[in-house]
Amino acid sequence: MKILIIDDERAIRNSLKEILGEEGYVADVAEDGKQGLKMATEAHYDVIFSDIKMPGMDGVELLEKLVAEGIDSAIVMISGHADISTAVDCIKKGAFDFIEKPLDLNRILITIKNAGDKAVLTSQNKILKKKVFGGARMIGESAPMEHIREIIAKVAPTPARVLITGPNGSGKELVARSLHAQSERSTAPYIEVNCAAIPSELIESELFGHEKGSFTSAVKQHKGKFEQADGGTLFLDEIGDMSLAAQAKVLRVLQENKLSRVGSDADIKVDVRVIAATNKDLRKEIEEGRFREDLYHRLSVIVITVPSLDQRKEDIPLLIDYFVSQICSETAMPRKTFSPEAVQALQQRSWKGNIRELRNVVERLLILGDAQISEKNIIDFV
Repeated sequence: MKILIIDDERAIRNSLKEILGEEGYVADVAEDGKQGLKMATEAHYDVIFSDIKMPGMDGVELLEKLVAEGIDSAIVMISGHADISTAVDCIKKGAFDFIEKPLDLNRILITIKNAGDKAVLTSQNKILKKKVFGGARMIGESAPMEHIREIIAKVAPTPARVLITGPNGSGKELVARSLHAQSERSTAPYIEVNCAAIPSELIESELFGHEKGSFTSAVKQHKGKFEQADGGTLFLDEIGDMSLAAQAKVLRVLQENKLSRVGSDADIKVDVRVIAATNKDLRKEIEEGRFREDLYHRLSVIVITVPSLDQRKEDIPLLIDYFVSQICSETAMPRKTFSPEAVQALQQRSWKGNIRELRNVVERLLILGDAQISEKNIIDFV
């Protein structure tokens, strides 16, 4: 574990460095906030100890700059002159802990251990996020895919609602995950709801929650998806299949940022970014009275249209390589290659099921095909 000590008193920083060295830690020292900031941005430290009262840049200003720079070290503030309000202010600004002088060795070591535990949890959280959102990679270098990436880069950091359209299996959910992953809400919950998979009589309870006893099977209070996504992103997939009654309630949440659970009149405030997706023509659904026009306009601040696989066949070789790596990694299956003729044969096919269908075909060929997938394997098994 690597530690940085920032203090304008030479005796304190050197003695702390010596003590930590005896405990097996690697410690560097800086004599003021300016030098400490430079060192913290040029190298990674697991823990940074910083005095508050220093000439020039004081510890609080240093803390603000470290947080603004995205430094993920555990920052511990130390001071012999601070009061409770100062300590609370530092914690609110992003400090991991606050220690008063004279420094107690046991307290220092416990703080370092806690910081190490936090670093492990942070690392595990990043790994989990990669597992969840690692699959959010949109594979392809075609013009339509580059265009979508450009839109996501512009829209993701904003609070704008997005409506994603496109055929089934084209990757609409990947666009939604990418929007969340690149947004300021990326550390907050990301909740997915498939509106088509929930019976119409349960959709309101699923989205808005219910109180105990509000209907026969409501044996306990239940928080809906909107509440679960508070502070983060709610992805409403296949929103074109939502009932008109549920649409009216969704519209109210979008207008007022509050909801009421089934069986309750109490309002609950929520802060949720809604991303919706559909394979239907919502304008046609509006004309036929199956979708609310006012809800459509609330959802479609930004519209992203995902192309079918037939519209970007030049991406098929990259998708094949990606699926081969993914499937072989997940199943411990021996890796196989596709001959150029096999790839060309797959490019010439029509893919009504889009990317989902292509992945299934690649998996089938990996199981049944030769060590090198040939054009004959395509004829035999596809």
